[in-house]
Amino acid sequence: MTLAEVTAVKQPPAADRVYTHVKQAVLERRYEGGTLLTEGELAEAVGVSRTPVREALLRLEVEGLLKLYPKKGALVLPVSAQEIKDVVETRLLVEEHAARKAVPAPPGLVERLAELLEKQQRQAAEGDLAGAAVTDRCFHAEIVRSGGNEILSRLYDQLRDRQLRMGVAVMHSHPDRIAKTLAEHEEILAALRSDDADEAVGVIHRHIGWFSHLARGEVR
Repeated sequence: MTLAEVTAVKQPPAADRVYTHVKQAVLERRYEGGTLLTEGELAEAVGVSRTPVREALLRLEVEGLLKLYPKKGALVLPVSAQEIKDVVETRLLVEEHAARKAVPAPPGLVERLAELLEKQQRQAAEGDLAGAAVTDRCFHAEIVRSGGNEILSRLYDQLRDRQLRMGVAVMHSHPDRIAKTLAEHEEILAALRSDDADEAVGVIHRHIGWFSHLARGEVR
């Protein structure tokens, strides 16, 4: 087998490369809501033909990130108020349950959450809002996964892309919110460290519920 053949075997399929490129750019807001993406531009950016671009865009349309317009391209859909409401409702159901189940805290959970909080504080100080949003999602996911319920963990993983995208959108629109987010993460960590389930659930309810105010156009 030649070197070129080995490289071809190791490289992901063209459609997967386009899918990953576009999805990451949308989630990290490098492609903002309202942006019209064309097949030609994407094919050139990734270095593929237009056929795998079409396949990738179809997958992203199914996931609700894009809307395809024949002969024009794909429109990046903005985060909607309804989407935020749906995610808030689901997150509250999953995360309040997970917080109660996390008391007493399983071995290593408090230490892992402390590491993630320190990382998010550093990212915020450096102005890395996209990175802070990713770490925010990881912080909450650790609590959910600590319960050992694989079904809930998978459900939460299905939400994570939308959470990441919303989180970046919120931090860009309300940069002052990052300080409050970090303070509430400290409160959640303190409650779990002291095995206070009621306090942990209360902070999580307030922490996640803020997004519902954003959806109604209220900012506090």
